[in-house]
Amino acid sequence: MVATSQPLAAQAGLTVLQAGGNAVDAAVATAAALTVVEPTSNGIGGDLFALVWADGELHGLNASGAAPAALTLDVLGGDMPKHGWPPVTVPGAVRGWADLHARFGRLPFADVLAPAIRYAREGYPLSPVLAANWARAIRSYQTLRLPILEEWFRVFAPSGFTPAPGALWRSEAHAHTLEALAQTNGTTLYEGELAERIDAHARASGGFIRASDLAAHRSEWVAPIHTDIDGHRVYEIPPNGQGIAALIALNVLRKLDLPERRDDPQGLHLQIEAMKRGFHDAHAYVADPRHVPVDVERLLSEENAAEHRAFLGGAAHDPATRAPSTGGTVYLAAADAEGQMVSLIQSNYMGFGSGVVVPGTGIALHNRGHNFHLDPAHPNALAPGKRPYHTIIPGFLGRSDGTPVGPFGVMGGFMQPQGHVQVVLNTVRYGMNPQQALDAPRWQWLQGRVVEVEHALGAPLARLLVARGHDVRVQLDPGAFGRGQIIWRNPKTGVLEGGTESRTDGHIAVW
Repeated sequence: MVATSQPLAAQAGLTVLQAGGNAVDAAVATAAALTVVEPTSNGIGGDLFALVWADGELHGLNASGAAPAALTLDVLGGDMPKHGWPPVTVPGAVRGWADLHARFGRLPFADVLAPAIRYAREGYPLSPVLAANWARAIRSYQTLRLPILEEWFRVFAPSGFTPAPGALWRSEAHAHTLEALAQTNGTTLYEGELAERIDAHARASGGFIRASDLAAHRSEWVAPIHTDIDGHRVYEIPPNGQGIAALIALNVLRKLDLPERRDDPQGLHLQIEAMKRGFHDAHAYVADPRHVPVDVERLLSEENAAEHRAFLGGAAHDPATRAPSTGGTVYLAAADAEGQMVSLIQSNYMGFGSGVVVPGTGIALHNRGHNFHLDPAHPNALAPGKRPYHTIIPGFLGRSDGTPVGPFGVMGGFMQPQGHVQVVLNTVRYGMNPQQALDAPRWQWLQGRVVEVEHALGAPLARLLVARGHDVRVQLDPGAFGRGQIIWRNPKTGVLEGGTESRTDGHIAVW
C-alpha cells in the first residue's frame, strides 16, 4: 500500500512494489515522483524526514540541511525574507533518498527513480487542488516582481501554460536532473555537476550557498522520541523537528478526563489549550541539537506536563509565544507484505520555496531558513552550518508494548503537530478508522487566543468555544488544515488499512 497526496506519485510507488521492491523502494519512488507531480509543495531542492519500521525496530532519518557558511546574522542585516537567496539552506531530500535506499532498499536506485523521470519527460495532467495551488503561486510571485524569479517563471509558468485541472505540464530539465541523480545515487547534487551549477548560480545572483556547503552535508540517523497514551505509543523525529510539540500536548492531555465524544466542546477546548503548551516549549527550545542542547527528556517528562496543566482552565489562555506561519509540504506512507513500513515527509516549505530555480536544472530551492530566529540569544538563532527549527514531521503509531501499528502524517507548516494530536486522539481515544480520523473536522491554533475551525465543525460548537474565551474564525479553505495519510497494519492478519486526505488530491494505491 502507498498513500500520498497525488495519485500518479502513489502509482509510482505501487509500480516499484509490483517490480519486487520493498516499502522503502516504494517510498523513495513516490517521493521522487512528488517533486514532479506536486512541485507546489516540494522539490529536489527541499528537505526530508523519515521513520522506517524495519527489522523489528523503528529507525529515524533527519535529512534536513544547514545554513550556508557565508550566511550570518550580520550579513543578513536584521531581516529574513521569504523569497530569494537569504532563506535558502542546503537541500537534504536527495541525500535522504539515497541514504534510505542504501540502508533498506532492494531494487537499483535508477529503477526506483524511473517513474519520476518518465512523468517529468512525458508530462502529466494537473489535478484540481494542485492546479489551484499552482495558480495561487503564480499570482503571488507576479506581485513580488523580483529579478531572481525569472527562471521560476520560465520553468513553472512558461508561455501558453495555464494551471487548470487537466492542463499538461512537463519539464525536460527536471527529467535530465533526475536521470543524473539516478546515475550517481544522488551524489551529483552534493559533489558533482549539479553542486557546481548551484554554486555558480548563487555566485552570479548574490546567493550565499557554495559547493563546499553542499559537500559538507550529511543525513543523520536518529533515535525516534515518543510518548504513550491510551495503550498506544506515538513516535516523532527529535529536534530540530517540531514533532515534540505534539508529544508535549499529548502528555498534557493523557491525564485529563477528556469527554467521551470527540465533538464535545470541553474536549476540543482542552486539546487547543494543550497544543498551545506544546508550541510554547517548541518555540522556546527546539533548535539544532548539534549547536544547542535540547533537553528532550525534561520536555517529555510528567513534571513538565504537570506544569503545563496548571495553565489549563475553563477559559482560553494566551501562551505568549510567537505565532506560527504557513508552509507547504508533501507526506507519504508506504507498507509492504514483509512488514516494512515507511512514514516520509519532504518539503520546499512555502509553496515552491524561495522562488530561486537553478537554471537548466528544474531545481527549485526551498526557503527553510525563514524559520530561523533572528535574536542571537535564542536557541534557534541563525548561525552558519546550523539547521533551523523544522516544521515537517513524519509520525508513526505503535502500541505501548512496542509493536507497530503504522505510519501517519499531516502536512502543512505549523498545522502538522496540531494535525498529529487530532488524528491520534481520533484513533486511540475515539475509535475512528483511518479515513474517519482524517475526515473529521479540524481546528488550528493560530496565535494568542485565535483559533481557526473548519466549517464542518458547526456553528453550535464554535459558539461554545467562543464562550470559553477563544477567538474563533471559520476557515473555508480546507487546505489550511493540512493534508494527511495513514496506513495501519492488522497485527493478526497482516491486512493493511489506509486513509487518504479528503482535503487534497489524495490517493491510496494498493496491490
